[in-house]
Amino acid sequence: MTAISAAEPTAAQRGHRASRRRSGPPGDAPRWERPALAAVLVLAAVLYSWGIGRAALHPFYGAAIRSMAGGWRAFFFGGLDSAGSISIDKLPGALWPDALFVAVFGPHTWAAALPHVIEGVLTVWLLHRTVRTWAGPFAALIAALALTVTPVTVALNRATIPDTALTLLLVAAAAALQKAVLSGRLLPLMLCGVWVGLAFQAKMLQAWLVLPVFAAVYQLAAPGTPLKRLLRVAASGAVALAVSCSWILIAWMTPATNRPYLDGTSDNDPFSLVFGYNGLSRFGSDPTAFGAVAGTAASRTSGNTGWDMLVNHTIGPQVAWFLPLAVLAAVLGVVRCKGRARTDPTRAGFVMWGGWLAVHVWVFSVSNGNHPYYTAVIAPAMAALVGGGFALLHAEYEAEYTREPEAEDEPADRRHLLLPVAIAVTTLWALALDRPTGFLSWLLPVAVMLALCAVVGLWSRGPRTSPRLTQGALAAGIAAVLVMPAGWAFSSLDPLYAGAVTSPTAGPVGKSYLAHPHRAPSRRGLGRPSARDSALIGYLTAHRHGEKYLLATQAAYTAEPLLRASSEPMLVMGGFTGNTPFPSSGQLGELVATHQLRYALLTTQRRATPATGWVRSHCTRVPPTAYGRQTDGSFTLYDCAPRG
Repeated sequence: MTAISAAEPTAAQRGHRASRRRSGPPGDAPRWERPALAAVLVLAAVLYSWGIGRAALHPFYGAAIRSMAGGWRAFFFGGLDSAGSISIDKLPGALWPDALFVAVFGPHTWAAALPHVIEGVLTVWLLHRTVRTWAGPFAALIAALALTVTPVTVALNRATIPDTALTLLLVAAAAALQKAVLSGRLLPLMLCGVWVGLAFQAKMLQAWLVLPVFAAVYQLAAPGTPLKRLLRVAASGAVALAVSCSWILIAWMTPATNRPYLDGTSDNDPFSLVFGYNGLSRFGSDPTAFGAVAGTAASRTSGNTGWDMLVNHTIGPQVAWFLPLAVLAAVLGVVRCKGRARTDPTRAGFVMWGGWLAVHVWVFSVSNGNHPYYTAVIAPAMAALVGGGFALLHAEYEAEYTREPEAEDEPADRRHLLLPVAIAVTTLWALALDRPTGFLSWLLPVAVMLALCAVVGLWSRGPRTSPRLTQGALAAGIAAVLVMPAGWAFSSLDPLYAGAVTSPTAGPVGKSYLAHPHRAPSRRGLGRPSARDSALIGYLTAHRHGEKYLLATQAAYTAEPLLRASSEPMLVMGGFTGNTPFPSSGQLGELVATHQLRYALLTTQRRATPATGWVRSHCTRVPPTAYGRQTDGSFTLYDCAPRG
């Protein structure tokens, strides 16, 4: 497939020839491509890994990662503690690479964070490869660079959250779909289903959002009869469903006594975990839909919804910098391909990436709430549209100035002016996004001057204008579009502007920054407990006499720092929210009676449950001075050994 060209018959051919002279067809690498791609990948690696020893380790996932590295049961089922008594409240697939790295390299923060750096760099490389096949080397390089410097991408890849794996796997699925459409072969389409299924293991139902778009693209542009295309889409969908549900079915068929209790469920059912707690309860008014337990403020974010969610003061600076150019590219790409063959790959690409963007924005807008980092999944689609849009606009621009002698009398349609206009509008949009915070006010003049140079240079081109001057104006325009998001992206290297470890964001936005605008949030890595936690673990270890569990804790909130510091089994009562009905008061009493458990740590930050009520009525409060504290604070340690 050749590089994107303008869509009008004669102008398209002229623009296509100009594009080939500039960068060559996708099959022939121009001399500048490999060094430029290497530079982008190095930039991505540096941005994502800088200070990796103090990466934003998510407290809950960090605790699970260390526990999963301790044994196969906890590893496969996503056990929150090394004994695998209760699972995390998600599918564990995205944390498997993290747990493997910790198992191999030891309990270090950098070991848990490194897989996310690798996933981020691979996503950039794979997007470049995919866009190159669709739109040529020029578009691919811009797309890779745009994705690399998207602020939410940088903030997320510097954390330990499953969305990095989700994004990589969905880009892999898009690459396989594109190959299936171009080649007409069945195997790439089946591989697309596999990648979507693996993405489901990373983020569950969110991975399926691309399926309607992928199915429509294949039906629209793949070769073959309508029935053949439909049957192939159905087969690929069946593969995606089978791979998606593989872990659910294994967990469902495994006896409950041989696996952890599934957090987030009232019935210990994996289908409730996926389709209830992580599905219906997040969109409807019933928080306990389909067997889910009621969420808490920590597990159910609110806000960042509605049709303006993508451009509000928090999410806008994370991902929306290229929005005008991406929308223009999607619409223009489809319109310009009017009249072409059904199987036209250029139009298929714009439909695929544009549909990816539109579906995700719609779903986010109607959900009950979104963390800003959720939008990282739309960054590849937006970056691809930016690259394809620049290629299309540049092809139409060149078509006007490379008229053949016999076509010089053709009336100009001024489509070539869309390139400088798009650069100007996107730059103005960047100024509007930054204005509420004024965060990079010093960088605004740079963006404006670059845009002016681009617009003037491109608009005033004449027959005698030097090609180098035009190329310089184009480069200035690309830089004008990228400079502001790059500034926000680089800011996340400073912990003050990296958001909370539970919700990474770039820049001076988000609840974490607004609550403490001049203080970076504290970060505790693996194997680095505070003095207070070390004293507590030391006390529990010294008074342990063969019990299976070091202690029981009320909710994951209480257990997280201890699990990150120690690989000893701990019974997490109530799971992430504290509302999961495990263990029951009877089960807890049985563990104490059989000398598998002695101590319990309760907190006032979570509501009481039958299990915590049992502790308060059957166990003795341990004075805080016994384990190095002056007062209980919000935590109280109980000794459940038989009295007398």
